[in-house]
Amino acid sequence: MVSCMSVDSTYGRVIRLPGNRKSPASGGAEPAASFPANNRPTLREALPQRAFDPSATALVVSLLAGRARPVLWVQDRRSIRENGRLHLQGATLTKTPLSILRVEVGHPRDVLWAMEEGASCAGLAAVVGEIHGAPAVLDFTATKRLAIRSEASGVPVWLIRSGDPGTLSAARERWRIGVRPSRTNPDDTGAPGTPLWEADLFRARGRAPGRWVIAHDPDAAHGFRLVSPSGDGSVARDGAPHKDAAGR
Repeated sequence: MVSCMSVDSTYGRVIRLPGNRKSPASGGAEPAASFPANNRPTLREALPQRAFDPSATALVVSLLAGRARPVLWVQDRRSIRENGRLHLQGATLTKTPLSILRVEVGHPRDVLWAMEEGASCAGLAAVVGEIHGAPAVLDFTATKRLAIRSEASGVPVWLIRSGDPGTLSAARERWRIGVRPSRTNPDDTGAPGTPLWEADLFRARGRAPGRWVIAHDPDAAHGFRLVSPSGDGSVARDGAPHKDAAGR
């Protein structure tokens, strides 16, 4: 399936996330034309707002929906212990199947090595790595290597950093992702509705930071719709530039 990577039981296993039927309608939502879902290949980081929060993982899976080629997904032992593995039945956010080559390693340095090797493989749609905390090997130099490799090869790279205290990074975009209560399901008021996320772009190169409330919508052009935080039907307007906690 991937010309430059051997797929066998000693390296990884290809799992196929099933497609989903049309998602419940999300009231008060409009197309996310201004949501900066930039597809330019580079290194992006997703930081969950809280511990044990799967929102960053869910958002990355949704962003990668509909890719024809497989996605390399790498986790080390600690990130698996803290965050768990991808759950096939729970990862049905996409209308079309998504092939994932899942790799589990013992140490963060092995995650970085596998990500860098994967970012050189044109047979992959993207590379995703999960690392918990701030290990010494995950420094500015390591993230810069990933960013350069991604931009040179054209393979997008996502790094999910759970439990990260805000260490220095060369990622071109840094997102803080949180989950919000879902909208009412029009078919069953007792069932979950459309997933909602709060996406805070707090650090970026070449674009202004901003904050958005977005709803997953596989029928939208970008896979998302902007949603009013108040639920009054108007589009969220908090995508304007704002300063981060450091005043930058």
